[in-house]
Amino acid sequence: MENGILHVDMNNFYASVETLFAPQYKDVPMAVAGDKESRHGIILAKNMLAKSMGVQTAEPIWQAMRKCPGLQLVKPHRERYAEYSRMAQEIYCRFTDLVEPFSLDECWLDVYGSERLFGDGEQIAQQIRRTVKKELGLTVSIGVSYNKVFAKLGSDYKKPDAVTLISPDNFCALVWPLPVTDLLYVGRAAADTLKRFGVRTIGDLARFDREALFSLLGRHGRQLHAYANGLDRSPVSSACQENAPKSIGNGLTFPRSLSGREEICSGIAMLSDRVAVRLRRAGMKAAGVSLAIRDPDFRDISRQRRLEPPTCLARELSQIYEVGLDILRTPDSIE
Repeated sequence: MENGILHVDMNNFYASVETLFAPQYKDVPMAVAGDKESRHGIILAKNMLAKSMGVQTAEPIWQAMRKCPGLQLVKPHRERYAEYSRMAQEIYCRFTDLVEPFSLDECWLDVYGSERLFGDGEQIAQQIRRTVKKELGLTVSIGVSYNKVFAKLGSDYKKPDAVTLISPDNFCALVWPLPVTDLLYVGRAAADTLKRFGVRTIGDLARFDREALFSLLGRHGRQLHAYANGLDRSPVSSACQENAPKSIGNGLTFPRSLSGREEICSGIAMLSDRVAVRLRRAGMKAAGVSLAIRDPDFRDISRQRRLEPPTCLARELSQIYEVGLDILRTPDSIE
């Protein structure tokens, strides 16, 4: 089998699950949204009709309603999403034990060892697509490829309820014309840097000088160059394998905007304490601190600093706290 890596993406997951319990929302623009009163008033997910009206995930409710005046809002039921995610993964495990969750509604599968039982990668993807629809009433889009990055691109390529094959023979035609921002791990900062040097598509990135990318983006630049050229070789983890977290964080939307040094200090201290507790539980130490702030106008501001020495101890908690304050005091923190 040449293409045995699958990426399964459950279409409009939150909204689709809600429709199972409230079918009246199936044929109208609908979005799952947070509570305005508790300041979680953003769009968490939307159905295809709302998407066609321009509604976007993470935008404020008032902005979505302006685009789509008839938008129906549904409060989130996270326990439902967790349960349907679990049931979907149980279906995937019928075809392989190499199932790696990427998020609640996305998983990578390695089916190279399943060919004799179920057929090639594309045939297995079609069986999974049909099974999820029949047993759960949900649709999935699946990318089939020979590596994880291209499989992820495949699941995004055609939606909903579709299977897309990206192979060594066709990836130049399918992948290279796509915007560079479609490539996994190309964030806003990297995209802005690449754009200044004329890199707008994945093909531009693939043809760009590898060492020049290292000069611009460090090791991440070399990694992205490999991804664009189909050279990703990262394995799919076993469903039974427990992977240590790469980072530990904590976020909170406060009931009202924080103002004044005392309120801000209290907020940072509370979050720092929670992070320190989770670090100790995971047997880890923090080597750096990242502080992200979303202001009332939904602007995101983030800064990072290294910690010397790395810590997870309660008596050294003040290091995390003080670094957070130091980041906040930086003159260019507010743009």
